[in-house]
Amino acid sequence: MKKLFYLGAVGLILFEMGNVYFIMPLPGSQEMNSIDIAYFLHTWRWIFRSLFTVTLFLGLKNALTANKVFPTILLVGIAVVAYFTNFKMAADVMFYQPSTLQLRAVGESEIADDKLVIGIAHNGQAKAYPIQFLGYHHQVRDSIGGKPVMITYCTVCRTGRVFEPVVNGKAEEFRLVGMDHFNAMFEDKTTKSWWQQATGEAVAGKLKGSMLVEFPSYQTTLKKWKELHPYTWVMQADPKFQVEYDSMKTYEKGRLTGKLTRRDTSSWQAKSWVVGVEVGQESKAYDWNSLQKEKIIYDELGNQPIVIILSQDGSSFIALQRTDKMQKFTIQNDTLVSQENLYNFLGKSLNPSFPDLKKLNAYQEYWHSWQTFHPKTKR
Repeated sequence: MKKLFYLGAVGLILFEMGNVYFIMPLPGSQEMNSIDIAYFLHTWRWIFRSLFTVTLFLGLKNALTANKVFPTILLVGIAVVAYFTNFKMAADVMFYQPSTLQLRAVGESEIADDKLVIGIAHNGQAKAYPIQFLGYHHQVRDSIGGKPVMITYCTVCRTGRVFEPVVNGKAEEFRLVGMDHFNAMFEDKTTKSWWQQATGEAVAGKLKGSMLVEFPSYQTTLKKWKELHPYTWVMQADPKFQVEYDSMKTYEKGRLTGKLTRRDTSSWQAKSWVVGVEVGQESKAYDWNSLQKEKIIYDELGNQPIVIILSQDGSSFIALQRTDKMQKFTIQNDTLVSQENLYNFLGKSLNPSFPDLKKLNAYQEYWHSWQTFHPKTKR
């Protein structure tokens, strides 16, 4: 009977470790396609725990009779492993949403102009969310112009995405559950499906294959966003998380040295920065170093003429669809000047007689991330 004790004890330890291993950035875990295993373990976690616990107790008396010391040490070990895997290493106990989401008008904001933000605008309202804060929280829930939004960021992939948190026609709540291929994953409250942050796709659970609707967003400096939206509201620091924010202070400039959040300053390395652009089913990555050097990159993607433009601040960027292949621009104080018209940095025509340029989905991202979630990408 004492063998049952050891079987249950070892089973509990291996299960608790496996339940965390496949969805956290531990050695080797993020390079394998293990999402189905991870979801299976998570879904049936209480069954596994109950089975191994019952097995353990069936053999406990015999194990203690034979040797009190080793079984006692093993029980303590189980408690320690369970504590750390569930209360120290679990994603949703390491990262929290703001306890109070506070946004202030431009004149009252305490955020420096050079900070990078994810900006959104809708129905005459504009808001900006500093990456320094989003990087810790991973998600911030808000609304804009009467529409609910979920502003997300994953520092390990350098991915900022905004989604409409609506599933099956109703507003949904999400919690951070871990990561897959180094990208944050969220679990919805109703169906317990797991959703990928980089794509908005449900990758496990009842809704596997479903997609969240992406909400248009921009990555700019706060100064540039304020120039484009003078009456914007700006997310402020939650004092409760100041220590966590401080640890992210240099992330957006690429100055952190940690393995997961550093920057490769050379091109096309795993942690090199790229601007990823999507047109229909086609995607392409543009080297950030090249964009900083050239300022304007002309190309064609999805049979459409496009342009990627870097602001004079060296940080804000935009991808637009050109009217035709011959359309070229010069930049004057971030105003786009073509032969026939003027546009602001976001492609809005400054002449009412001309249409605006179409904004394309474009993201600053680590090369390893863009390549993983766009396996057919060109570069």
